[in-house]
Amino acid sequence: MSIHQRTENPFIGYEYKEISVPFELASLYVDCYEAFGWQAAENLTPPGSVRFTRIRLKRDRKIINKMELTRLQRHFEACAEEIQSMEQSKTSRATIWAIAIGLIGTAFMAGSVFAVTAQPPKYILCILLAVPAFAGWIAPYFVYRFVTEQRTREIQPLIEAKLDELYEICEKGHSLL
Repeated sequence: MSIHQRTENPFIGYEYKEISVPFELASLYVDCYEAFGWQAAENLTPPGSVRFTRIRLKRDRKIINKMELTRLQRHFEACAEEIQSMEQSKTSRATIWAIAIGLIGTAFMAGSVFAVTAQPPKYILCILLAVPAFAGWIAPYFVYRFVTEQRTREIQPLIEAKLDELYEICEKGHSLL
């Protein structure tokens, strides 16, 4: 091996990073981290997990503008966390409402059961309590859908604005490479 061949292929020291991200956002994260000098080494889906994937990244340790790229990367990560929080908030309120209504329906059903098992059985009270009980078991589905759609309409413009901010950060990072 000649000296000339060795200088063509110099050693590059890498720094490594591993992140766990929602499966549906994995491509976005890979694209955005490339704007900060990172290269995707591999993606791993942990066994039994369909919601998250693990991404392994590497970057040249001697990259130019490393301090500024790191600052922009932290800003990106904060924006990405806010987007994830907003996405989760679409369903969290709906879940709480659906569970609360389901529990109220269950309480009515318990009252209905107690009414029919009383001595003597109170059939009229049983029927009167069973109607809101079944309504309390059916309504959560519709309430969940309604509240989720309403929250999505509220939060989607905020998510879009945050995505625009995220892309601006990536553009700044890419311009430094």
